[in-house]
Amino acid sequence: MGIDYSKRPDTPPAGTGGVSLSKVTLTKSTPTVSLSKQGGGGRLHVNLNWNQNSAGSAQKGGFLKRVLGAASGGIDLDLAALFELADGRSGVVQALGNAFGSFDAPPFLNLDADDRTGAAVGGENLYINLNQIAQIRRVLVFAFIYEGVASFDQADAVVTLTPAQGAPIEVRLDEQAGGARMCAIALLTNTGNDFSVSREIRYVSGHRELDQAYGWGLNWSAGRK
Repeated sequence: MGIDYSKRPDTPPAGTGGVSLSKVTLTKSTPTVSLSKQGGGGRLHVNLNWNQNSAGSAQKGGFLKRVLGAASGGIDLDLAALFELADGRSGVVQALGNAFGSFDAPPFLNLDADDRTGAAVGGENLYINLNQIAQIRRVLVFAFIYEGVASFDQADAVVTLTPAQGAPIEVRLDEQAGGARMCAIALLTNTGNDFSVSREIRYVSGHRELDQAYGWGLNWSAGRK
C-alpha cells in the first residue's frame, strides 16, 4: 500500500471554526447527516467513550468479575476505521498492529492513542482530515471488543463525531448485540458534491465479516497490541 504506519503522528490541532452547542443524534428514523452543509473542512474528531460502571455492568457484576479477572483493569473497546481513497488505495487504521495512520498524509486519518480500560476521560480518538476529502472515497468507523465484556450493550458506549464547524453528531451503541464483538458505527461517504455521515450500528463477529459486509476486499491476518 505504500503507507508507513510505524510512527504514531502528533495529534492535529483543532479547527478554528465555531462549534454549535446543539447536538445531532443519528437514529434509525434520522440516520444520515451532511458534513458539507455544516461547513466542511478542518478536522473531524471521532470519539469513542464507554462507562466502566454502566447499568449493564452493575447487573452482571458477578459475571464480569469472572470475565475480567482481578488484573484486567476493565472493559477494553477499540475505535478503528476502514478507509478507501480516491486513488483506490484502502486499508485500516487501528491499534492492532500499530496501524495508527496519518493526518497530513494518506490515509488522512489517525488514532491518537489506545485506551485499554475506558478510565481515561477522553476515551479513544480518531481524527479525519476534512481538508483532504477530495482524496477520500469512504471511511467506515467501527469499534470492537478487545477484552473485558461479552457484548456492546453491556458497555454503554457512545461515539461522537465533532466537526470543526457545526453540531456534534452522536451515535449510541445501545442495541442488543448478542455475542457480536464488532460494530460498524458510521459510514462517511464522498458522493462528489457532498460528504455524508450515515448511522450503521451493524454488529458482526470480526474483521473479515465486516470487510465482506461492506466490500472492502482486504486480506486479514491475526494481530496483537
